[in-house]
Amino acid sequence: MLLGNNPYPHDPRVRREAVALASAGYEVTVICPRLPSQSRSERIDGVRVLRYRTPERVPGAAGYIVEYAYATLASLALSLRVLRRHGFDVVHAHNPPDTFALIGALYKLLGKRFVFDHHDLAPEMYDARFGGRGSRVVRTVLVLLEKLSCRLADHVIAANRSYRAVEIERGKVAPERITVVRNGPGFDDVRPTGPDPGLRARAGTLVGYLGVMGYQDGVDHLLRAMRHLVEDLGRRDALCILIGRGDAREDLERLARELQIEDHVLFTGFIPVADVVRHLSTVDVCVDPDPSNPFNDRSTMIKVMDYMSFARPIVAFDLPENRFTAGEAAHHVRPNDDLELARAIVELMDDPERRARMGAAGRTRVTSELAWEHSIPPLLDAYRAVLEPAREWRHGVAGVRDST
Repeated sequence: MLLGNNPYPHDPRVRREAVALASAGYEVTVICPRLPSQSRSERIDGVRVLRYRTPERVPGAAGYIVEYAYATLASLALSLRVLRRHGFDVVHAHNPPDTFALIGALYKLLGKRFVFDHHDLAPEMYDARFGGRGSRVVRTVLVLLEKLSCRLADHVIAANRSYRAVEIERGKVAPERITVVRNGPGFDDVRPTGPDPGLRARAGTLVGYLGVMGYQDGVDHLLRAMRHLVEDLGRRDALCILIGRGDAREDLERLARELQIEDHVLFTGFIPVADVVRHLSTVDVCVDPDPSNPFNDRSTMIKVMDYMSFARPIVAFDLPENRFTAGEAAHHVRPNDDLELARAIVELMDDPERRARMGAAGRTRVTSELAWEHSIPPLLDAYRAVLEPAREWRHGVAGVRDST
């Protein structure tokens, strides 16, 4: 497995897939970047992990080029070590970067199989990250790399049905070569606790946000909604707790000061899992402020399923994948309308019975349909589809040799 944009085991999707495959009897090696506190190699839950040092971050679009090129070369070097010491049958590339397709192409020449695990629509994510002001050349390259990944792949793993449609239409992948493996929380990942009394006492209503704070994640919409909620709707009894970090955090803190809502927002930064559980078990309403754009409209927001796991009611912009995932667990409002977002929060603030119904509906949907355990069978089916042709070919060659 090639993982370029997160260390292991910090990426939940990759960790769950690797552990599921190892538990099914596969020998799994994950190649990924290394945090300063991590070792270069170790075995975790039956998964061999090899890590490379990451270079210093370069700002702007050039940073992505440097990061992707370095990740590709470092991953290739470590994969050659695995090939020499252990051997392998499948290269499983998690994007971004889509440059891992170049490694897949090399190993296909050696008879290996290539699986493309499509985490992000890189061209649309690039547009969202730079507000449509990025380089046309870079975007064109991202489209070409995505197409190359799709067409080289013996099998494509899609994060949801919207990604599957893109793979069929833009990537020209035959539908039978695509398996949807949704990225839900595990049954045992989330155990909500009782509310924290100290946190509960901080405001009449606690509004929660959990997730990355990048420029494409819409946290600025949530801050402007809090301004409407406090100033225009007169609800000064609310505190918004923002859990997470990202490259937009400093600008978001500056925006909160400009909006004069510092007393109504709390940026926690990165906090331990136990504290995340404590916070999400206490907040009254959770918000997904991801705005409508070609990337978000097709993407499944992990934070939405996290909120549902904690039986929290959700306010979110009405995006196709949000509606499919959350259903009745969310109050869906007109996309990108900050005032409507604020009004929906107030509606739920004033209706505890509705909040309870929505939270229960979300928790039930996660456990009955969306939890990671429901995605393991499709993942194993995809691997059987990938490996059976190779096994049949090897058996056929052996049969020919035996008969001569």
